[in-house]
Amino acid sequence: MYRRKLMKNRTDHGRICPLLCGLLLCGALLAGAAESSLQAQATGRSAAITESIKEKENQISQIKEQKEGLKDGLSNLQEIKKNLEQQKDDLKNYVEQLDSNLETIQAKIVDLKERIAAKEDEIVRTQAELEAAKEREENQQEAMNAHIRLDYESGNPSVVDLLLQAKSLGDFLNRVDYVEKMVVSDRQMWEEYRAVKEYVELCKVELELEKEILDETKETVEIEQRNLEELIEQKNRDIISYETDIGNKENAIQQYEEEIRAQEEEIRILEAAVAEERRQLIASGSAITYDGGTFKFPLASYSRISDEYGMRIHPTLGVEQFHNGVDFAADGGTAIYAAYDGKVAAAAYSTTMGNYVMIDHGDGLSTIYMHASALYVNKGDVVARGDTIAAVGSTGRSTGNHLHFSVRLNGSYVSPWGYLSP
Repeated sequence: MYRRKLMKNRTDHGRICPLLCGLLLCGALLAGAAESSLQAQATGRSAAITESIKEKENQISQIKEQKEGLKDGLSNLQEIKKNLEQQKDDLKNYVEQLDSNLETIQAKIVDLKERIAAKEDEIVRTQAELEAAKEREENQQEAMNAHIRLDYESGNPSVVDLLLQAKSLGDFLNRVDYVEKMVVSDRQMWEEYRAVKEYVELCKVELELEKEILDETKETVEIEQRNLEELIEQKNRDIISYETDIGNKENAIQQYEEEIRAQEEEIRILEAAVAEERRQLIASGSAITYDGGTFKFPLASYSRISDEYGMRIHPTLGVEQFHNGVDFAADGGTAIYAAYDGKVAAAAYSTTMGNYVMIDHGDGLSTIYMHASALYVNKGDVVARGDTIAAVGSTGRSTGNHLHFSVRLNGSYVSPWGYLSP
């Protein structure tokens, strides 16, 4: 009888082992399928942050290129001065060439200042991204720690024990599915934590690079500003030297008078074009008219009146000359405003006026703004009283940063003080 019982136990074990092996194999196959499905879901969840990491790496690469570009973009002041030296005997060509260099440097300064403003905005955004990424990293780390503590405190059985405690085939398969999901979830939690941590580090790198390029851009602006000021000083010295030199005196006076006549002719041509346009507009019933209002002061700020309207002795040529406007000394780059509503009749360059704007206000009244470092309007633009139209400079026949402001009425210069007050 004992022998029969032993044989029966062996038979039962023989039956159980293949069954368990089969269940394990079945569980492994199902687990593989579950893993594939969960991994696909995990891939979808991590795709966004992976894309963010790639984008951040591209941004860092672009910022490094920007840093290199700053060094290459600096003006070569010595080369500019060397080229100008060949023009000093011809004041007109010298002024034109030097003004061209001034405009180039001024344009660089404007561009660099725009970059500074944009970079400051980028730093704010990157700082916000970094703070958000840090918060996400902390949240994921807390979630992982909580998960580990829960496993430890609940005394979860091992995977093998959990599977062997199954009471049926259905229970076994459920346990296999649960175990696999738990493993994949743990793995995904770790992968996402690692990716967020990498993104945080990239944000830190980008932020530091942006701060570096901001500082370097500010330094570049200062260098270019010094280059600009040095060229203006050089121009001032050379014009004064040329005009006060005894050998050049007669020629300088003649050349200056010719330039003034050319300036007058240029303005008369512009006024003739304005008058013709006005006749056409009157015919159509839409002509610009001046309503008699007081002009807005044409500058954001100024330090002094360096030359008044009226007859004067030219400071370097020593000849009596009619000064057709008021000169307001101001820092280079100071905003120049449209004194009144009107239409831009000209926004151009001449050797005497430098960069200038002429605005038609209607009824034969116009204003002229000379020696600007930059022009912000074009011929044909309609402007309102107080619009920024240019920036103070020292282009043309000028020996220092200032605005020469003129008013013309019916083809003749009149005192600006009749239309504005300081």
